[in-house]
Amino acid sequence: MNEKGIQKPPGCNLYRSRVPCRRQVHHPLAEKKYAKLDELTKKMKVAGYIPTTDYVLFDIKEEEKEHFLGCHSEKLAIAFGLISTPPTVVLRVVKNLRVCGVCHMAIKLISSITGREITNCEG
Repeated sequence: MNEKGIQKPPGCNLYRSRVPCRRQVHHPLAEKKYAKLDELTKKMKVAGYIPTTDYVLFDIKEEEKEHFLGCHSEKLAIAFGLISTPPTVVLRVVKNLRVCGVCHMAIKLISSITGREITNCEG
């Protein structure tokens, strides 16, 4: 790709709701977003969620693989949407790359745990 001058756009994620779209960038609510993600992760583990580390292709320890899977942009977008929108708002997560199987499972479980409708689109 480099030889032909082709550049792949970087992965980006945003969520859509009835409030304006917000891109996943550093934000004043970043600490709350990560705290919400930690809270959701704990609740998912109590519900029996075990991330499949097969999706991490790096040669690293299992704990590190779980950490990398836990910080995928889809989950961060959902955590941000949950803390910044009213409970009745449907969250629509749009990603410009394919979503891994672990995130698909996590999104279903987060929707169940929070009672929120969450949709995921690959665009």
